[in-house]
Amino acid sequence: QVQLVESGGGLVQPGGSLRLSCTVSGIIFSIINDMNWYRQAPGKGREFVAALSRGGITRYADSAKGRFTISKDNAKNTVYLQMNNLKPEDTAVYYCNFVYLHNYWGQGTQVIVSA
Repeated sequence: QVQLVESGGGLVQPGGSLRLSCTVSGIIFSIINDMNWYRQAPGKGREFVAALSRGGITRYADSAKGRFTISKDNAKNTVYLQMNNLKPEDTAVYYCNFVYLHNYWGQGTQVIVSA
């Protein structure tokens, strides 16, 4: 079956960086129209972070623009989220997502930004 597995989360200090990975299996990666990253902070709803289309077009939430970069490696069936200059308000569980007839989600990876 389709699986999305996130990794790369952890505890970092403000101003630090993390690179999240999401590896997809059970589906031909190249047919997916958009790969997305969402996040959910404690006590808050799910929030869009970034998207990458098949054609290479990127889209970012205002909070992520200029600090985060979404990319992918088709040969590895993997999408990445490079996060720089992290802030405490970036603390959240980060989820990988795509839609192909069904809305698919990974298990999430925890990011904590704290001194």
